[in-house]
Amino acid sequence: MSVKITRNNLSAETDNKITVIDFWAPWCNPCKMMEPVMNKMEEQFSEDIHFGQINVDGNEDIAESYKVMGLPSIVLFKNGKAVEKVTGLYSSEKMAHYLNRKLDEV
Repeated sequence: MSVKITRNNLSAETDNKITVIDFWAPWCNPCKMMEPVMNKMEEQFSEDIHFGQINVDGNEDIAESYKVMGLPSIVLFKNGKAVEKVTGLYSSEKMAHYLNRKLDEV
């Protein structure tokens, strides 16, 4: 299960080789559709990638700081620094391909 990210643990939770944070909201239907994809990615990549989630409700300032304007958005961190963002729905195959490419870059 991915870690619940808050402003209190954001720095600690992103201080990994690669961290993927799923920005979502409970009212966001595409976020609900993306949830099983992200769960599958976490199962598949948990040895190499740290996964977290942040509910944008009540954390708008954090979402804004990473320029998250649409949901769902995935922000990729390398060694604590946000380096890339993707927005929208992805199939398991496309997300796995994306994550494999990012691992190859490290």
